[in-house]
Amino acid sequence: MDISEVNEGAVLAIAVSGRLDSTTAGELEAVLPERVQNTQRVLLDLTDVQYVSSAGLRVMLKAAKVAKGTGHELVLAGLAAPVREVFQVIGFDSLFSILPDRAAALAALSGGAA
Repeated sequence: MDISEVNEGAVLAIAVSGRLDSTTAGELEAVLPERVQNTQRVLLDLTDVQYVSSAGLRVMLKAAKVAKGTGHELVLAGLAAPVREVFQVIGFDSLFSILPDRAAALAALSGGAA
């Protein structure tokens, strides 16, 4: 799994690629909750993630709780069909603001609304 970060104006965009599973979730956990804690607007771009296990979902849930607790925004973008289906089945689509792609998420976050 690869993680890259770039500031896009007032938004921190974190792009993840590869599998997000029990082997790699720790890498994201070392980055995502802290970034959400310290950054007002975070975009998690999952365009290049084709698989998310329960370990990966746990990391995202932790980040969502941090965002809610701090009043910060965390928006997900680019969920592939299999990942989107998992989110829908377990109800995570109601916990997160999920936009179709990075451009839409950046526009939403830059406008101050997610």
